[in-house]
Amino acid sequence: QAQLVESGGGLVQAGGSLRLSCTASGFTLDYLAIGWFRQAPGKEREAVSCISSSGASTYYADSVKGRFTISRDNAKNTVYLQMNSLKPEDTAVYYCATGCTYNSDYWGQGTQVTVSS
Repeated sequence: QAQLVESGGGLVQAGGSLRLSCTASGFTLDYLAIGWFRQAPGKEREAVSCISSSGASTYYADSVKGRFTISRDNAKNTVYLQMNSLKPEDTAVYYCATGCTYNSDYWGQGTQVTVSS
């Protein structure tokens, strides 16, 4: 069964760091762009970051530029989101998806990130 699984979320104080992982099972991520999205309570889902299949191209939302870094390890079938200098406004459920748009085919179940002030 093809699925994406996120991990690495948790509770952290403002200024702290977390690394999220997005691992695929049942299919390979090698030829796919992978995106990270987040949804805070009462807000719409927003695109956070995306990485091309080769890893050569990346995208970051303005709100996370300079703080978040996306990377991938195709040998591990995993994409990472390193989040530094976290702010309370980064609190959300973070999802990865096979693509960089809201119409992506596969989505993970999400992982909660909570940043306390």
